[in-house]
Amino acid sequence: MSRSLRAVPASSPPPPPTGGPGGTAERYAGLRRVVLVVAALNFGYFWVEAGVALAIGSVALLADGVDFLEDTAVNLLIALALAWPLHRRALAGKAMAAILLVPAAVALAQAVAKVRHPQAPDPRALVLVSLGAVLVNGISAWLLARRQLHAGSLSRAAFLSARNDVIVNLAIIAMAGVTVVTASGWPDVLLGLGILALNGRAAFQVWELSEQERLAARALAGEDLD
Repeated sequence: MSRSLRAVPASSPPPPPTGGPGGTAERYAGLRRVVLVVAALNFGYFWVEAGVALAIGSVALLADGVDFLEDTAVNLLIALALAWPLHRRALAGKAMAAILLVPAAVALAQAVAKVRHPQAPDPRALVLVSLGAVLVNGISAWLLARRQLHAGSLSRAAFLSARNDVIVNLAIIAMAGVTVVTASGWPDVLLGLGILALNGRAAFQVWELSEQERLAARALAGEDLD
């Protein structure tokens, strides 16, 4: 991740929703529409990628497929949480941090299972499915890019997840090339572990920002932060 979540000032929460043109209510309504579209895109492609991953025995592709399901949950959670006050959004951010660990756990389990028999997955299937994933995640990141600061950890988490997924998809395509050269399943296993590390870092950063929002909510309520 090239930018830290600390760049988002949790101490400056969005103002109360207003009905005026360009107001917070309008921005939140736009963000809600965007995250619902992104959730639908991710849910649809999850079935494609997970199905192919199971058919060819790819650890990295399966981890990325489960990541599509994780993104579906994250974006649906955002759609529900946008109307919540700051302290409840902070709790939602913590829930999303936990959700981000799901694909990492799946990648680890599959990697451990494949260590004994590291067969090489079909590189052509890896490339074709990953190109489709790049398209879906690229569209999602583009849709979320202009909305990522509208709801603190919520929208920021969704954008980071979509952006990171594009990077992972490109890495899978590169791994397919290495698999052709080596005829080994180890590149797939190692990339699966890399996906684990990437999602673990994302989960930590989302948790960190949601904690800042929790403290900001306490400060607004006049509570002592010491």
